[in-house]
Amino acid sequence: MNVAEILSKQTKNAFEWTNKLIVPIPYEKWDILAEGIGSNLSWQIGHQIVSIYYHTIMTTVGHIPELIEKLNLRAYTEMCNYDTSAANMVGKTNPKKLMQDLKYMQEQSLGIIKSLSQNDLQKAVEPTKVPHPIATTKFEAIDWNIKHTMWHCGQVAIIKRIVDSPYDFGVKRT
Repeated sequence: MNVAEILSKQTKNAFEWTNKLIVPIPYEKWDILAEGIGSNLSWQIGHQIVSIYYHTIMTTVGHIPELIEKLNLRAYTEMCNYDTSAANMVGKTNPKKLMQDLKYMQEQSLGIIKSLSQNDLQKAVEPTKVPHPIATTKFEAIDWNIKHTMWHCGQVAIIKRIVDSPYDFGVKRT
């Protein structure tokens, strides 16, 4: 397995975990601000849409205007960047559309990762208005996205526990 295949597999796995945690939570609970964490599922998903675009698309192949327009990434960026409050997002999104947009962004991201060669991964990240906080190469940007996705996956798990129920890992209790 080459490096691009490993990154693709790890990214897919991080996305699967995220979705596995999100899907069982009823839509009416998505805007509830989880006490102690100050976030909600709507913000977490919107943030992931923006972050996946930034880390695995914009920094590796540059902007894709059609994707920006299709998902209205400008609106997601305004509501869900790192310095916004989840409280400001309450009632401003449709959970079903959020989930569709997240899955679409995940698919686009995986397609981009699979298209990159070993040589591409060693190249510098694409220039952006906001320099990448961690990565200097495309490999590092994608690797960071995996870590960032799992970081937020943990936050989603905490939110799920607070507003709905803990994730059932299928562990038999005796």
